[in-house]
Amino acid sequence: MSKKEKTLRRVKTPSRRKFFKAAAATGAAAAATIAMPNVAFGAPKTLKMQAAWPSGANIFFEMAGDYAKMVSDMSGGELKIDLQPVGAVVKTSEIGQAVSSGVLDMGHWVTAYWYGKNPAASLFGTGPSYGMSSQEVMGWMEYGGGRKLYEEVISKVGFNYIGFFHMPMPAQPFGWFKKNVTKVSDVKGMKYRTVGLATNVLTAMGMVVRQLPGGEIQPAMKTGLIEAAEFNNPTSDSQFGMQDVSKHYHLGSFHQSQEMFEIPINKKTFGGLEPKHQAILKNAAYAANTDNYFKALVRYSADLSKLMNKHKVNVYQTSDEILAQQLKGWDKVIGDFNKKDPFFKKVVDSQKAYAKRVMKYLLMNQPNYRLAYENEFGNLAKVKI
Repeated sequence: MSKKEKTLRRVKTPSRRKFFKAAAATGAAAAATIAMPNVAFGAPKTLKMQAAWPSGANIFFEMAGDYAKMVSDMSGGELKIDLQPVGAVVKTSEIGQAVSSGVLDMGHWVTAYWYGKNPAASLFGTGPSYGMSSQEVMGWMEYGGGRKLYEEVISKVGFNYIGFFHMPMPAQPFGWFKKNVTKVSDVKGMKYRTVGLATNVLTAMGMVVRQLPGGEIQPAMKTGLIEAAEFNNPTSDSQFGMQDVSKHYHLGSFHQSQEMFEIPINKKTFGGLEPKHQAILKNAAYAANTDNYFKALVRYSADLSKLMNKHKVNVYQTSDEILAQQLKGWDKVIGDFNKKDPFFKKVVDSQKAYAKRVMKYLLMNQPNYRLAYENEFGNLAKVKI
């Protein structure tokens, strides 16, 4: 090999030291890429939601906030909900249309609030019990054919959204009265506030029903516009100040023995999201379902105790006579609607079929929990909490 060829070979052939140094640098860069994957640092997707509840000391607005936080946490901050209180953008009665048109991305309310558009709306939250509590109605929604019927009714009223549900509410109290009412004759002719199909049921009992927003209930009772009222639970009721206008609180009623929150989401907005974000909006509702129910039991019982001990409210269980008359009222109302509205009957028949089977098992399988409670603490009506 000539001197010139030896020189060219030294130039073209890298040294082993340089080769391994370059390889090490490449390997380090690759390892860094694996350890620190590419992260999108773009702005998070924000959805505007209006609730039907005031901000501040309101447990329903708090629960809407719980859902919003779960969505943010599950998405790692990629998806956020800008939660607005009642009236921030539209009136409560306009939430469904605002979500459908895209003025709002989402809402947080109950189906009874669009009962005026189609009476069947009330069956998805404030309908007859057939022995079911809110948990069983939500079971019917997801596993008994209810969701398909729900999608059909929102299409019928012209809403362009999909909806998720959460928070199976405990049975709502019969409410606040000027005295202890035990007989049907005690409430006949009484001016009373409720919403949804319950208005028809209690009208059938002879009550004079007014539909008022939650914030107007206490002032209306103070001025005498109404003589009795219900809203939802001991926490919300005490936040409204009902203990200041009445000292007689009746728990347990069939007028609204099951209800849950509806979260409508604009179809175009939902369809434009990544599949993982769609799944988060759905599954966060399931997570809030459990969390909010646990929270409700703790807070409602604590506030009931405060009503009894601090505010000297007399608490009663609604009498069997009144409950039996409520069931008769339901029979009449459901019978009347079934005759004139085939779709309404279709929903009722579906609920009955589900309740007949599921509640047969549940009611026969449940032990008498009251018996166990009284074995430990004594007569239920006399227990101090």
